Amino acid sequence: MSRERINLVNQKIFVGIAIVALAAGLGIILLSGPSLLSQTSKESKEESPKIKQQVLPLSIGVDDVTILDVNEKDATIEVKFNIKNPNPTSVIVQVIDYQIFETSFSDEKQISGGQIGSRAGGMVEFGNNYYTLLGENSIILKDKILLKNNGNTPQLWSSLENNTAKWKITGVVYYNLSSMTSGQENELPFEFIK
Repeated sequence: MSRERINLVNQKIFVGIAIVALAAGLGIILLSGPSLLSQTSKESKEESPKIKQQVLPLSIGVDDVTILDVNEKDATIEVKFNIKNPNPTSVIVQVIDYQIFETSFSDEKQISGGQIGSRAGGMVEFGNNYYTLLGENSIILKDKILLKNNGNTPQLWSSLENNTAKWKITGVVYYNLSSMTSGQENELPFEFIK
């Protein structure tokens, strides 16, 4: 045999051995894949102690209540909430449910209210409007309120036109860990006078 033929045969043998080794390795992984992975995950779970994740309460404040526009027919008010996350991990703020009162008009009569965000109703819904608040950060969430003047509240309308309104805002923030399915839902009630 010539040298070229011997080199060609040697190359084919090496390629054939490499293909057989690769196929054998792939076959072992495919046949024992789940059991191989579950053994390594069991070992890692046994090594790390189970630590239940505690969620520290968020802090919330009313950053500002601004009267954007007032005329004879209606008034537009903007409410800004500042939410701070003291946790090292992310928290999902699902919804801020709030009521607003103008205290020089009435402490008991709610003039408006609203929600920022939304809560999942039973099943996980796509397109939910919730906010991910990164660890040790804060976020400002705003909402605009449109009040209609029905003519029955001249004292309220006067305080809005003169920008002398005194606000009381109450409500609840609903939040949980960084996954909608992990951890329990937490509630943070609040009341502010501005």
